[in-house]
Amino acid sequence: MLTRRRFLVLAPAFGLTAQAEAAGPFRKKLAPPPPVFVCFGTDTSKGISQGIYQSRFDPATGHLTQPVLAAVTAQPSYLALSPPRNGHRVIYAVNEKSDNSSSVTTFSLDPKTGSMREIGQVSSGGAGPCYISVDQTGHAAFVADYAGSAIASFQVREDGTLSEPVDKINYKGNPAFGKPGPNAARQDAPHPHSATISPDNRFLVVNDLGSDAISLFSINTQTAHLTMTDQHLFSNGRPGSGPRHVAFHPNGRWVYGINELDSTIDHYLWTSTHGDPPQALLVNTNTPVKTIAPTFAADKNTAAEVTISLDGAYLYASNRGEDSLVVFAISAKDGALSLVQRIGCGGKTPRHFTLDATGSWLLCGNQNSGSVTVFHRDAATGKLSGPTQTIAINSPMFTLFA
Repeated sequence: MLTRRRFLVLAPAFGLTAQAEAAGPFRKKLAPPPPVFVCFGTDTSKGISQGIYQSRFDPATGHLTQPVLAAVTAQPSYLALSPPRNGHRVIYAVNEKSDNSSSVTTFSLDPKTGSMREIGQVSSGGAGPCYISVDQTGHAAFVADYAGSAIASFQVREDGTLSEPVDKINYKGNPAFGKPGPNAARQDAPHPHSATISPDNRFLVVNDLGSDAISLFSINTQTAHLTMTDQHLFSNGRPGSGPRHVAFHPNGRWVYGINELDSTIDHYLWTSTHGDPPQALLVNTNTPVKTIAPTFAADKNTAAEVTISLDGAYLYASNRGEDSLVVFAISAKDGALSLVQRIGCGGKTPRHFTLDATGSWLLCGNQNSGSVTVFHRDAATGKLSGPTQTIAINSPMFTLFA
């Protein structure tokens, strides 16, 4: 059924089709998008994987080539791609070790061959880095140190390498960041799990799994300094939920936070000001939705990743335990979520997944089954089908289109 909302989403595509038909059979057909590189960060702690692996992905067919080792590096659990600078890009990988020898490694990326070369490595600012983000200007980077209970900021040098930490903010023992939650096994201390940059490039949003809170900082992209906003701490009011990641809606007004420990997604309203320093606010709509089926035991699952389609019509989430991918429709009126589909991930422990640039494919890394699965995505319905392909790769932790 084609609703008014779906028509508005699909109208541009209908328009292109009509133009093509009007032009007749002699219209020059558009070339399919060329294959792109995909990098996989892996768990090297088991002595099998050696670092970052790379495949070619064909957006026209959804086909992945068998991954090959692209860079030897320890425990690259999260990757980030820099904006282009002088025609070049670099890849940042956090090296998630359990002690203060944890680091962030910078690799140059050859745009033609995809080859990666290590060009720098610095301390991550704390133990167990699990997330890195780079601002839109390419001048600053931010890391969440899960085991070290801290976040750190870095300046990006002209060659793309990182400075030593500019700001290191320790959450542990700091009442400004709340207190540990009730889950003794997982919330023994603050555990920053993500450091997400707002779409306007002015704020850092930090999800703290250990303290059930989201904290906000304003960013100086030139110096990489962080400043706490006046109202810097926000909570969903559910102790033990374990905030993990957030995804901003394309309209810039809605934020969706996935909670690892109680397998839920929260919907927040986002507002900000242009003062000095600027201020931001998260307002909880108090409309959480479960990521797992009602019959699945909550203590057997941990929610992992969340992302939103480019058209803003659908939200995707993954469950480790239920081993599923879940699709929600996003109401164009108020941002409310409604379940569309629940589908098996094709493996075990879907820690991370990502949509390709065309929005036609989803790649899911299944950490404990040693596989990456490819799903086709229907842009009109948001539904996934597949897996259309399964490739073997040991302990995939992150997937990055480069």
